This record gives sequence, C-alpha cells and structure tokens, in this order.
Amino acid sequence: MRSRDLAQIALFAAIMVVLGFFPLIQLPGAFAPFTSQTLGVILAGSILGAKRGALAIVLFDVLVFAGLPVLAGGRGGMGVIMGPTGGFVIAYPIGALVIGLLTERAWKHYNLPIALLINFLGGAIVLYAIGIPWMAAAAHISLGKAITTSVAFLPGDVVKTVIGSLAAVAVRRAYPMIPARA
Repeated sequence: MRSRDLAQIALFAAIMVVLGFFPLIQLPGAFAPFTSQTLGVILAGSILGAKRGALAIVLFDVLVFAGLPVLAGGRGGMGVIMGPTGGFVIAYPIGALVIGLLTERAWKHYNLPIALLINFLGGAIVLYAIGIPWMAAAAHISLGKAITTSVAFLPGDVVKTVIGSLAAVAVRRAYPMIPARA
C-alpha cells in the first residue's frame, strides 16, 4: 500500500469524524439517532473503492471502539457499541466494502442511476440488515418494532444516497481513484 493510499484512508476517516460534528437528530420513538455519518460510508466506498474505503471506515471504527468521541453527538466507546446503535457502527465498514466492490465492478459504466442503486444498497440496506437485528437484541424489543422504528430513517437515507452519488459521479469524472474490475 502506497503512502498516497494511507493518506486517502486517513482523510476519509477524518471526513467521518467531521460528519459527526453535525448535530444528531433523535426521532421520537426511535432507538437510534439520525446522523450524517452514513454519508461518509457512502463517500468512502464510492470514491476510494472497496479496500481503501473499508479500511478508512475500519480506522474510524477503531477510534469509536477506543472511546474517542467521534460519533455524532460526541459519543464513542464500548457503551455505544453494545447499545442499540452499535450494530450500525459495526456495519459501516461492511457497507463501504459492498459499495466499493460494486462500484469497482460497474466502473466502466458508472453513472448516476448506477451510483444511486449501489450506494443505497450499501449505505442503507446493508446497514439496516446488520443494525436493525442488533438494535432489537440490544434494546430488548421485537425485530418488527425495530424495523418499524427504522422506517422513519429512509427519507434521510435517500437524501444521503443522492448527495453521495452526485459526489461520487463528479469525482469519477474529475479525478477517478478507483481501478476498474472485470
């Protein structure tokens, strides 16, 4: 791995931290807050690709696990990980990895509709698939209730997917950083 790769990984981990400065929004009845940090997951995977994007988010998660207050609202540490939102934080690198792998596969034909599909899959569906069951277990609620309370986040996730996709397509045109696969 080149020093440039390491710098990009550190930069995108820092972007995740900066996105945590935006205030979190606690929706009534929801066990998880609405944050802008899933946008960082989308940007890392779609701009850096699978390996570097996932490593950037793993680095961010290491900071969270170490207890640094880098999550939205100044949160961090094992208390957050073991709580209702911990599954989403654990899912962040997997979401970036999925986005990166699919983006690399579609790189030759990458455009806004493809970016929207890939980024919603990795930035919302993957995070929900891991985060919602974790939330149900940690909050001692039924899976159905966890799903129901999470539906309120879909409009915000759509907005973040659109913003992340527009940025990814623009970066691809101006300064492509992902090597094409297959």
